[in-house]
Amino acid sequence: MKIPEFKIRTDLALEEREGLKEAAEEVSGVSFKKWEGKRSAAQITEVKVLNEHGAKALGKPMGSYLTLEADKLLMPDEDFHSEVSDELALLLKGLLKQKTGKNILVAGLGNQSVTPDSLGPRTVSNLCVSAEGLKAIAPGVMAQTGMETARILLGIIKEVQPDLVIAIDALAARSIRRLGTTIQLTDTGIHPGSGVGNHRHSLTKETLGIPVLAIGVPTVVGAAAIVHDTISALLGVLSSQAETKNTGKWIQNMDPEDQYRLITELLEPEFGSLYVTPPDIDERVRQLSFTISEGIHRALF
Repeated sequence: MKIPEFKIRTDLALEEREGLKEAAEEVSGVSFKKWEGKRSAAQITEVKVLNEHGAKALGKPMGSYLTLEADKLLMPDEDFHSEVSDELALLLKGLLKQKTGKNILVAGLGNQSVTPDSLGPRTVSNLCVSAEGLKAIAPGVMAQTGMETARILLGIIKEVQPDLVIAIDALAARSIRRLGTTIQLTDTGIHPGSGVGNHRHSLTKETLGIPVLAIGVPTVVGAAAIVHDTISALLGVLSSQAETKNTGKWIQNMDPEDQYRLITELLEPEFGSLYVTPPDIDERVRQLSFTISEGIHRALF
């Protein structure tokens, strides 16, 4: 039986691009831009998937993926978080400029009872909603409701007829340093496999009938990524020592199937799909849920 090539899970388009072999060059069908924030000391990147070739190379649907990164998001600095809210508002306005109407539904995806997956519901609880303007719902997860999120939203959309859905979700990252320090915005909606809760059905314009923007923050990283990074660090140490140099070369020359086998053996079968989250994730999610809700307010009002 052929073992699949080892692939580390990430929901960030930026990390997918970084992982491409051609990342140092331009990837056909994918454009990339980077700049400093206009309202904050944050790094902004834009990855655009322009065609089917780019979508296949990146493993992401065609559309725009904006990423805001700032290590200071980990600090309880209200002034900086306010600046980031302003920055988010600018980015969100850019994605909204081609949309019409102000009747917007925010969907806070995830499970409020599971801290790393609670970003969506917590953001919704911070929003100022009204019958005439911004509306919000935290539809829960299937284990709580017995219903798919997409089915719940379809019923709400039919009743309130919003012009646009903004979905808020917790994500998985490839790099530990991006947990709680990165915010991704995209006009492609939510797709199967993305998000901590692995929502089964897509939440897109095609499935919901109206445009869907998505805002996400990585709150977990796969244990496989940590093992992979540990092996990379080990290789560096082995290669630097004369007596272990050949051992390092042996591991470096392993093909993807052997790498996959080694990592799965290190993780042990009983671990399964193990994800790791920081010990202060509750505070990170609390701060970021408020920062995102303020960004939505400032973009719309």
